[in-house]
Amino acid sequence: MRFNAPVNESDYDVLRVFCAANGGFGKELGVVRDGSVLPERAARQEFAAKVGFSETVFVDDPERGIIDIHTPGTRLSFAGYPCVGAAWLLDLPELVTEAGVMGARNDGEFSWIEARADWAAPRTFRQYGSAAEVDALEVPPEGEWIYAWAWEDEAAGRMRARGFPGRGDGVAEDEATGAAAIQLTARLGRALNITQGAGSQLLTAPQPQGWVEVGGRVVLER
Repeated sequence: MRFNAPVNESDYDVLRVFCAANGGFGKELGVVRDGSVLPERAARQEFAAKVGFSETVFVDDPERGIIDIHTPGTRLSFAGYPCVGAAWLLDLPELVTEAGVMGARNDGEFSWIEARADWAAPRTFRQYGSAAEVDALEVPPEGEWIYAWAWEDEAAGRMRARGFPGRGDGVAEDEATGAAAIQLTARLGRALNITQGAGSQLLTAPQPQGWVEVGGRVVLER
């Protein structure tokens, strides 16, 4: 059975994930709190395409933290910012995705998840000499997923980054990419404080046995 009903605002919540200190910026996330209203994968995919967020989360079990993630064009086994948003919303010690079980926590200001770099889709990482060079980049033509970054303060782990998904799902530039932050943290082996996009903030820290923690501020848009 396909989803053909009009999409109403009451059908889902909208969060902004990885906000700046003043509550601005961040990346919008759609969340369907009761996934049972759209149990079939095709219906969920159609819904995600209709609402048009980079990702939409369907909560299949709010007590066990089981979630399902869709972009407008496909289903994802894992994605960073949807999981951070779900961690804030559900406030549970664990989340369960198709990729695996991850730890989750809220510390009052930031919401965190622990995940593995190999859960995320491959990306091309390009380091530049300065934040100004990253800021000056033009959106590349359609093609590979590129994460461009430069140190703002290497000793402090402060980094400037921009994400270019290769126009996947029609997105020219990604405002905040938790999965890429996890992958880069695993590569560099150190904690990072990343400013991405127009002003979103992502924090990371490597953990034992190949895990990486990523966190940020989350606000309820509506």
